[in-house]
Amino acid sequence: MVDMCVDLGPVRLATPLATASGTFGYGTEYMGAVDYSCLGAVTVKGIRLDAWPGNPMPRHAEVPGGMVNAIGLQGPGVGMFLNHYAPLYETAFEQTGIKPPAMIVNIWGGTVEEYAEVAHIVAGSGFSFIKAIECNVSCPNVKSGGHTFGHDPMILNRLVSTVRKDLEMPLIVKLAPNVPDITPYVKACEDGGADAISLINTIPAMVIDIERRKPAIANKTGGLSGRAIHPAAVKLVYDAHRASKLPILAMGGIYEAKDAIEFMLAGASAVALGSAIFSNPGVVREVYDGITEYCSRHGFTAVRELTGALEIDA
Repeated sequence: MVDMCVDLGPVRLATPLATASGTFGYGTEYMGAVDYSCLGAVTVKGIRLDAWPGNPMPRHAEVPGGMVNAIGLQGPGVGMFLNHYAPLYETAFEQTGIKPPAMIVNIWGGTVEEYAEVAHIVAGSGFSFIKAIECNVSCPNVKSGGHTFGHDPMILNRLVSTVRKDLEMPLIVKLAPNVPDITPYVKACEDGGADAISLINTIPAMVIDIERRKPAIANKTGGLSGRAIHPAAVKLVYDAHRASKLPILAMGGIYEAKDAIEFMLAGASAVALGSAIFSNPGVVREVYDGITEYCSRHGFTAVRELTGALEIDA
C-alpha cells in the first residue's frame, strides 16, 4: 500500500492529483466521466469580482502536441459562483456519497484591490470544501499601464502581500512562465506570504490560417497547452524548487503517469491535469494508478517521498 496523501502547504490533499484552472469548469461538469476518488483537489475556472464575457469566437485551435486557446477568463463573477456553482458542487457530492475533493478557487482581477476583495469574499463564504485561493497573476494590471502582475516582481510582491493581509485561507500564486528567470518571482511570492505556488500557465503562442492569411483565433494570440509545453514546465518547477521552500502545484502537459512523476521528482508536491482530460477523462485514473505502481516498484511507501527526489551527480 502507498500513502497517497500530500501536503500543499497547509492544505492536506487525499491524492497528489488536481485539475488545472480553466480546464475543469466549476467542478461538476465531468461527473460520470472522471473518477473523482483519484483527485485530491479541483481548481475551478478563474473568478473575478464581476461577470466577464471573455474573448470573441473562435477562441481555440488545435496544434501538434496541444492546443492554443484565448478564452479570455470568461466567468460569472464571484457572486454567481458562490450562490450557484459552489452549492451545486456540494449538492452533487451529497447525492453520490463521495467525499468531494478539496476545491481551489482561482481568482483574478484588474487591480491589486480587486484581487484582495475577491479573495476575502471567497474565504468568508463558509463552504467547508473550499480549501485554498489560487491567484492567477497572468491577467492585465490596469493600474500599471497594461503590464501583467506576473511580469514585475515588485508589483507581484505587493499583490501577494495585499491579498495575504488578514486572509486566513491558504494562498497559492499561479506564476507566468514567460519570464527570463523564475527565481525573483518565486521570492516575491515567498516574501509576500504565499503558502504555495502553482506553475506553469500556458505559453504565449499564435496559429495562422494560411488559406485565409489570418490568425486562427479572434484574439490573434493565445496560450499554448498540452504535451508540447511539458519539458519547459519541468524545468521551471525544478528551478522554483531550488529557489524556495514553497510547495509547488505543477502543471503542463501531463498525459501519463511518467509526466506527473517527473514533476514530483523535480520538486512538486502535487500536480494538476488539464488539456489531457479533454480527450481522455480516464487519464485521471490512469495517472493515479501509474504513480502508485511506480512508488511500489521503487520502494516508496508514501507518494510525498517523490518530491525533490531527483538524483543529480555532483
